[in-house]
Amino acid sequence: MTGACLLLQAESGLALRIILLVAAATFIQLRLLCNMLDGMVAIEGGLKTPTGDIFNDLPDRISDIVTLVCAGYAISGVPLGAELGWVAALLAVLTAYVRLLGGSLGLAQDFGGPMAKPHRMALMTAACLLQGVAASTDQGERVLTVALVLIVGGSLLTIWRRTHRIAVALISR
Repeated sequence: MTGACLLLQAESGLALRIILLVAAATFIQLRLLCNMLDGMVAIEGGLKTPTGDIFNDLPDRISDIVTLVCAGYAISGVPLGAELGWVAALLAVLTAYVRLLGGSLGLAQDFGGPMAKPHRMALMTAACLLQGVAASTDQGERVLTVALVLIVGGSLLTIWRRTHRIAVALISR
């Protein structure tokens, strides 16, 4: 739903654009809430299943990709906007890969940032809301563009930091 709202707002009138951007921000937060509640029920309620980790992580990656790629296509007036969305999505998935890589090597999974999933989604939520405010100004697509650039830079730093911590932990074994 977030992706659809982002795509549709780009071609909408001002009032509908603002509504769709607020809806996108709301859907981001609802997804995070559902993810948190699902995990709490599974862990705290003793309802974890053998496939639970798959159904906990895979939808997050799909959602990251859809949200970030759609944000890139939503800034169609920005040169290479779609490509920026794809790069942000790729790096978001790579941060999760590095986290899972550490876990597969017998280490505790590193959920650190600065651009872990909660940070990316907080930034995208704020960007959607601020884009709604900026929609009536000449700022156009600037807010979503800046958010995607921050996600790219922050994801690169997160990947480097997580990889470095994994290497240090493996060397110190």
